[in-house]
Amino acid sequence: MLEQLMRPDTLETTARSKQAFHRDFRVALAGQKLARNAAVSTEVGAVEQLFTDWQQRGVTRFVVFSGFWLALVEQYVAAHGPVPVDICHVDSVQSPSFDKAGSTSLLVRHVWLADAETGVVPCSIPVTRDAPVPWAARDRRLLVHGGGWGMGTYRERAGELVEAGFDLDVVAYEQRDLSGSGVRYFMIDPDWHPWLDDGYPPFGPAGAQPVQRTGHHGSFDLCRQALASVSKPGGGTLLDSLWSATPLVLLEPFGTHEQRNADLWISLGYGISFEDWQRKGFAVEVLEELHTALLTADVPDYSQELL
Repeated sequence: MLEQLMRPDTLETTARSKQAFHRDFRVALAGQKLARNAAVSTEVGAVEQLFTDWQQRGVTRFVVFSGFWLALVEQYVAAHGPVPVDICHVDSVQSPSFDKAGSTSLLVRHVWLADAETGVVPCSIPVTRDAPVPWAARDRRLLVHGGGWGMGTYRERAGELVEAGFDLDVVAYEQRDLSGSGVRYFMIDPDWHPWLDDGYPPFGPAGAQPVQRTGHHGSFDLCRQALASVSKPGGGTLLDSLWSATPLVLLEPFGTHEQRNADLWISLGYGISFEDWQRKGFAVEVLEELHTALLTADVPDYSQELL
């Protein structure tokens, strides 16, 4: 993770921003516009150590998921010679990190895990290779969350869904999130940060000791069992939907790139906006149709191509 190369003061600011963005989506939307290239906040010693590790391991290809890595890869290539670079887009259009990074001198290949321009999913990376849970075997629950940073309007929508008669699994991000009946809460350890280790966020039922899973993040198990995932349309949320065949009920996006994600998922028949589903009376049959469409998706495996 890029955060593992950052200065302590930058990490402290990042942790405060994460909390502020979670508590007020308006702050998150404003903060996105003000964000700068995170690569300028890295520590020289940590970067040099990383470059030494890459050199000793004989790195033969870079796969870059964030534009903030491009400047560092450019430094490495300048010192050690050219290495093939795949820019892997998780969002369906170029995300803000690549916009803020600007142009690059690297010779790159663009790989799209979703493509708004062509209206298809060209390839993907499996969250798991387990078959989706059959519709009839699923829990009659909805998974409600705000992505990795817990952002968006999902908490307000959760109340409306409880009133509509649904049981919910809600991902909470701090103790103050725990409220309301008809809700089963799960928590990401609020004291964990990506720079602490190389694992997935510790996760588990609220009040229990969170567990750090291997293989995939903990909330994906809830997604596989749910009738739908109710969330803003981040790139990772699209991946969860595709590989669990769980429809997305799409909430307000975090920027224009997420709006394009939502538009793509709706056009493919994999998701529906919250407002449209509400107009359809929150019908479960609508979700089953979206699930069926996801089951028919035949998407090449990018990770197998790399192997």
